[in-house]
Amino acid sequence: MTDETLRDHVLLGALPDLATAFGLPEAREHRFLAEGLMNLNWRIDTEQASYAVKRITDVPVAKVRRNLGVLSHLAADGLPVPAPLATPDGTHVVEVAGHHYCVFPWVDGGHVPGINLTAEQAHELGVLLARLHESLKEHGPGPLPEQPPTAKVTAPDQAAATADRLLALMPPDSADPFDRTAARALEERKILLDKHADAHPAGSVPAGPYGWTHGDFQYRNLLWADAHVVAILDWDRLAVRPYAEEVARTAQVQFGVNGRFDLERIAAFVAGYRSLIPLTAEELADGVERLWWKRMTDFWQLEFHYDRADTSCDDLFLADEELLVWWTGHRDDVRAAFRAM
Repeated sequence: MTDETLRDHVLLGALPDLATAFGLPEAREHRFLAEGLMNLNWRIDTEQASYAVKRITDVPVAKVRRNLGVLSHLAADGLPVPAPLATPDGTHVVEVAGHHYCVFPWVDGGHVPGINLTAEQAHELGVLLARLHESLKEHGPGPLPEQPPTAKVTAPDQAAATADRLLALMPPDSADPFDRTAARALEERKILLDKHADAHPAGSVPAGPYGWTHGDFQYRNLLWADAHVVAILDWDRLAVRPYAEEVARTAQVQFGVNGRFDLERIAAFVAGYRSLIPLTAEELADGVERLWWKRMTDFWQLEFHYDRADTSCDDLFLADEELLVWWTGHRDDVRAAFRAM
């Protein structure tokens, strides 16, 4: 039995209970969605409508329940946020055979990587992120802490020690192409860490305003149709963060393509955001440099691969490593793009 067949079998076993809980019409067709990186997702088609079914595997269920509770309020604010279906007693998450599921109305659209957006669409995306942050001020799942969130700043020697630990987990003289590429990348990363050891961010408190943020606002979680975003998806990582952190991370994932940043689109995106929430150049520079250092000292994809035997994010490591090398050599250019209006 293939992995996809097994996943279909899992859903078929859960469908009757999900249909009863959420009042779904009888399914005439279903399809596993292989694009998801963490949770398991399916499309369900019925005679009346289509739905997205998500099995929660990567986030505590209590946190998912909390996060889903805000989505209808964001939708009422005019944001393109599909609200989850609820059971008659108002719950958005149902347990079936030891697994937890939520269901959303299906939204037609496509995922558009950053370089396929026009400059105008990149600007619109920045405006949308700012609108989301503004709406979450009213509809976040709880009050903001009085003190801004702190940020972990990993020391260069700690990051080098992690690199050495991962290198030790690789089979000696491995012929596996990923092992060989990862080993070479880790050795090169150690050289970068030594060269830029004095460039780590000062202090643990990021600059600028903070609030509730999406946490993974980027093309894999955005659906576009007719040149506009029609759905913001995947609310698993809703949390309080500095706004500059989310702006920088979105720009990195959305516009870091083919081993470099598209600086023109980053400038348009950030200008769109700053047209509603006027982050200063200094606040943005702090967010960008903190993200660069985080990427310099982070090996999460390799920890998935070697600690968990989870290879689903291998391609992300290879792409991020190439981008990190380019970014390190063009830090001034990247900071300038974030200052542009």
